[in-house]
Amino acid sequence: MANRDVRLTLWSGTNFTGRRIHFRRGGVAVRDLGAFRFDNVLSSFRLRNVVQSSQVTLVLFSRINFQGSFRVFRGSQSVANLGNFNFNNVTSSFILVGRNLTDVEIALIRSTGRPPRDILIIRQ
Repeated sequence: MANRDVRLTLWSGTNFTGRRIHFRRGGVAVRDLGAFRFDNVLSSFRLRNVVQSSQVTLVLFSRINFQGSFRVFRGSQSVANLGNFNFNNVTSSFILVGRNLTDVEIALIRSTGRPPRDILIIRQ
């Protein structure tokens, strides 16, 4: 399963500094980053799929339960400063999967508040 190959590390500071949270071995949907005391503090991240680098999607949302404004990142990458995307210190929820989510799938998530199947859902 592709979700098993997904890795994500979040940092509270730009340039991969500050407090860190690491997710590995699975797709995950976090409804409220307050569960980790990480609400509105995300500033940088590293995202990858260790087997197929192009097959990973991270969607960041400005509000809990996958609502509000959002930014989509597809494919393995490192983002040292979310300020470059006008999204520094605003993330309240996110979805991470080991495949490329389409824009239609993301719109459905936003309208229903339900993440894709076969991933771990973390609530506060």
